[in-house]
Amino acid sequence: MAGREVFAAAVTRLTGAATEALAIAGWSTADSPWLVAHQANQRILSAVARALGLSEDRVVRDLDRYGNTSAASIPMALTHHAHRFRPGDRIVLAAFGGGTTWGATTLTWPERPPTTPSPDEG
Repeated sequence: MAGREVFAAAVTRLTGAATEALAIAGWSTADSPWLVAHQANQRILSAVARALGLSEDRVVRDLDRYGNTSAASIPMALTHHAHRFRPGDRIVLAAFGGGTTWGATTLTWPERPPTTPSPDEG
C-alpha cells in the first residue's frame, strides 16, 4: 500500500465524514463531542482531532492496548471507555477501512438502565 496516500485519504475521509455527521445532528465541535474512531494509527487519530478542532483528551484511544482490531475497534473502544462517558455526552463514531470505505454517525450516551431485581428477590 502507498502509506502516505492512505494516511492522507484516511484523515480527509474521517474528518469529512465526522464533520458531515456533526452537521446532520446539529452539533458543532464547540459542543465538545467525544471522537471514537477506527483505531488504525495514532497519527491518523491525532490528525483528525486537529482537523476537527478537538482536544486530544476527547479522542478515545485503545490502539496502544489492542492494536488495529479492524471492524471491532469502535465497539471495543466504546466498551472499554464507557466509564468515561456521562449520560447526555455527545459522541461521534467514525471509521475508515477495507476497500477505502468510510462513514460516521453520532450518538448521545444513554442513561444507564435501572437495575432490575432478580427473580429470587421477588
